[in-house]
Amino acid sequence: MQKIHVLLKKEELDAQRLEGKVVVVLDILFATSSIVTALAHGATEVIPTLDGRAALEAAKAYPDGSYVLSGELNADTLPGFVHPTPRALLAEGIAGRRLIYCTTNGTVALAKSKGAAHVYAAALLNGRAVVEHIVARHPEDTILIVCSGSADNFNLEDFYGAGYFVSLFRHRVASADCSDAALAAELLHDHCDGLDALRRARVGRMMLARKLDAEVAFAAQESCYDVVPLLQDGALRPV
Repeated sequence: MQKIHVLLKKEELDAQRLEGKVVVVLDILFATSSIVTALAHGATEVIPTLDGRAALEAAKAYPDGSYVLSGELNADTLPGFVHPTPRALLAEGIAGRRLIYCTTNGTVALAKSKGAAHVYAAALLNGRAVVEHIVARHPEDTILIVCSGSADNFNLEDFYGAGYFVSLFRHRVASADCSDAALAAELLHDHCDGLDALRRARVGRMMLARKLDAEVAFAAQESCYDVVPLLQDGALRPV
């Protein structure tokens, strides 16, 4: 029987035994939404890094013009980097180039997950594709849906996203054994409007204050992309 659990923030990964498990990392506003969007629009791969210094170091391995450097620290775009949101990356022109990407929370959550058997980057944008892939490829494995959160804090938008994934899993695998955290996330998703939840979340309110409502609305779309990003050898590529 497939087991499904939701971690409320990336720091909870420190206490998890990841060997043999499947991890789905969520950072709805915005890291994983941006990663999914970039790959869905033709990026060759996404290289997640822990910070700006690591991103600049990674970029040295590639010719100028072959990559897009994007990232933030504490919600402020790094100097010389592209703004790390989905629509900003599309405006930059990502097709045919790799994305070298760093954020305060999402890329850190991906790094913390590396001990798992399989690590996927996911968002509301590609929920159905990721769930269908996992159900088909990993039918007996324990699933950890990881909310990235913000600096050891719970984030509403990630928990809402986790609820979408739990709902999708339970529709595909009726016998799934869900933790209370997973069931709570599902209840939130099934009884809330997604765009309203994202706008009312702390990060969502901050984005609205910065006149980035269109980015929030973009990230609130459900299952509009079929891309399934898998982390292998330090890079995220579509499976």
